[in-house]
Amino acid sequence: MPDVLIFADSVISPEMRHEVPILVPDPFLYAEKDGKRYSVSTAFEVSRLAEIGIDAHPWEDFGYDELIDQGLPRDEITWLHLNLNACRELGIDVATVPRSFPLSTADHLRANGVTLNPDYTFFADRRRVKNEAELEGIRRAQKAAEAGMGAAKEILGSAERSNGTLTVEGKPLTAELVKAEIRRVFNEHGMTSDDFIVSHGAQTAIGHELGFGPIAPDEPVVIDVWPKDPESGCYADMTRTYVVGTPSEELTEYHRLVKEALDRSLEATKAGVPGVDVYNLVCELFESAGQKTSLSKQPGEVLNSGFVHGLGHGVGLEVHEAPTLGRGGSGKLLAGDVVTLEPGLYRAGYGGCRLEDLVVVTEDGAENLTDFPYDLEP
Repeated sequence: MPDVLIFADSVISPEMRHEVPILVPDPFLYAEKDGKRYSVSTAFEVSRLAEIGIDAHPWEDFGYDELIDQGLPRDEITWLHLNLNACRELGIDVATVPRSFPLSTADHLRANGVTLNPDYTFFADRRRVKNEAELEGIRRAQKAAEAGMGAAKEILGSAERSNGTLTVEGKPLTAELVKAEIRRVFNEHGMTSDDFIVSHGAQTAIGHELGFGPIAPDEPVVIDVWPKDPESGCYADMTRTYVVGTPSEELTEYHRLVKEALDRSLEATKAGVPGVDVYNLVCELFESAGQKTSLSKQPGEVLNSGFVHGLGHGVGLEVHEAPTLGRGGSGKLLAGDVVTLEPGLYRAGYGGCRLEDLVVVTEDGAENLTDFPYDLEP
């Protein structure tokens, strides 16, 4: 097992939050030497870090006061000199670090003889199999996602058609109105969310377009939400597609195919199966229906219609993390992976349909964490 260094806070860094499952808002050093865990932080955090089984040290143990007396800038002390002093004291001269390890800190350590090896896979693999606290947080976030989706569905279902527009209680039905209601429900469930997708019409075929403006009758509406559970730092993720009015034959067929793809991919998902195999299964279904996927695109061709994205991704301390269910996927699925299954079909300039469920991979299948209907009409 290699020695490990992480210098970050546990709010932004998923690597740090996995090793230190409490909120520490300022950057500090986490180290593993011969399998033993250490931290170097302001004294303000030492007792909390010690409570979770870390050999926690204040800055003062590594010369903070002496460095201050030298008149050095505080940021230079905490980002550079204390980390070097700690590495020397702990005997760390070679360490594996996240790819997000700060450049200034890395430069200083390397210039003073510490070898650092950035390794994304090393840290991603540590986080793939979710522990119980993370899984509980994901479940809480998923319940909030479903509640938010339910509130959105209720608004869409209550909309009234008038002179070619849609209104709710006399106000125009807009993406912003739907988002406000979803945010209210997330807050009620104690969840946070920077943003999410409520797109409509041609917007629904544009990647992660968040959506804006008045929603028209009979056009597709894609709602994709990923609330975060503050206690665990973990996310959920789900998507549904709606039409207020009468869906076109094209969108109805998209929805039928996408739901079949979702069902087939759920059935195929289990430990030991390569993620790319599940993705290819969906591509083959869509190709047989005349839809373009990566299986038939030419080298260098950019798809803007058909099945234009991967089938899914891991979810946990990041909303997009390993493994990948798509081209260049992350090897075989593991029992304990939490992944999305999100097939979709689109036509540029028109729109599309996406359905997304969140599942836990098991030895003999997958547990679907999402309990919400797939109806196209709200």
